[in-house]
Amino acid sequence: MELAIGLILAACALGAGICMGIGAIGPGVGEGTAVSKACEAIGRQPESKGAVTSTMIMGCAIAETTGIYSLVIAILLIFVAPNTMVGILKSAMEWAKTL
Repeated sequence: MELAIGLILAACALGAGICMGIGAIGPGVGEGTAVSKACEAIGRQPESKGAVTSTMIMGCAIAETTGIYSLVIAILLIFVAPNTMVGILKSAMEWAKTL
C-alpha cells in the first residue's frame, strides 16, 4: 500500500514537472519571436509604433495563456490529484477485502 502511494505521488510530481517544462517553452519562444518581429517592424517603419506595439501586446497575452493553463494543471497535479488517487486506491483496497 505504501509503495502504491509513493508511486502515485511520484507520478503526480513527474507529471507536474513535465507539464510546466513543456508549457513554459511554447510561450517563451512565441513571445520572443513576436517581440523580435515587432522590433524589426518598428525599426523599418517608426510611424507604425502604436499599432505594432498594441498588436504585439495582444499576441503576447494570448500566447501567455498556454503557460497559465500549464501552471493550473501542474498545481492540480501537485495538490488535488494525489489525494484523489490515494482515496480511490484505499476504496479499491477496501472493496477487494470484501470479496
